[in-house]
Amino acid sequence: MLLTLDIGNTTTTIGLFDGDNLVETWSIASEKHRSEDEIGILLINLLKIHNYEDKVDSACLCSVVVCLTERYKNALKRYLGIEPFVVSNKTTNLLNYCVDYPEEVGADRIVNAFAAYSIYKKTCIVVDMGTATSFDIVRGNGDFLGGIICAGMKIQAESLKKFTSKLPLIKIEAPQNAIGANTIDAMLSGIVRGHACMIDGLIKECEKELGEKAVIIATGGYSDMVAEYMNRKFDSINPNITLEGLKIVYDAHVLPV
Repeated sequence: MLLTLDIGNTTTTIGLFDGDNLVETWSIASEKHRSEDEIGILLINLLKIHNYEDKVDSACLCSVVVCLTERYKNALKRYLGIEPFVVSNKTTNLLNYCVDYPEEVGADRIVNAFAAYSIYKKTCIVVDMGTATSFDIVRGNGDFLGGIICAGMKIQAESLKKFTSKLPLIKIEAPQNAIGANTIDAMLSGIVRGHACMIDGLIKECEKELGEKAVIIATGGYSDMVAEYMNRKFDSINPNITLEGLKIVYDAHVLPV
């Protein structure tokens, strides 16, 4: 069985594949002070819940948190006896990096772009709504063109609280109206509806530069909520595209032909 790990700034998402089937997913905090031993014990306990601890024989991970990458690698080796495949532009040559500095491209963005390319074989834009909202653009021939990085909705909410004297920290939820009749509704409209308008506009600009319509894939916890307020609907909302992409990358690099 293959364990896949997407280590993000806020959350680490873990998937377990039995063959081609994603049989389990877990989500844990990306606690930057968590030790190698804590990570190992946590992974073992997650697997023990469903009696998988002796069945996992491989792992593939992507990480945007440098301090956690090595700890997860060591924890997988020590506690599960697995040498994980770690995705980066140096280890993954399945895309043509048509960007100025390939080494700066986040591993999660590489995985998302390659997953979209592998699944659709068409020009794709992957919109990932995590801590940041990122757009990753890949053509149908495997050219990774780069993308867009914006502040995510949670960052926007926290920034409004931090940099103003009266605005509260709010829970992100769907706004009823565009015109907020109170402070919280006004903030929700600005954050959620504003995010939808931003994504609509940026997709339009990207397609103009591409010279063609793209397949638009959304992932991340807020995808369904934001989609309700968009004019250009997503072609697909796939919360597991990064985990699926990790498996696709692993199969392409590690499994024998």
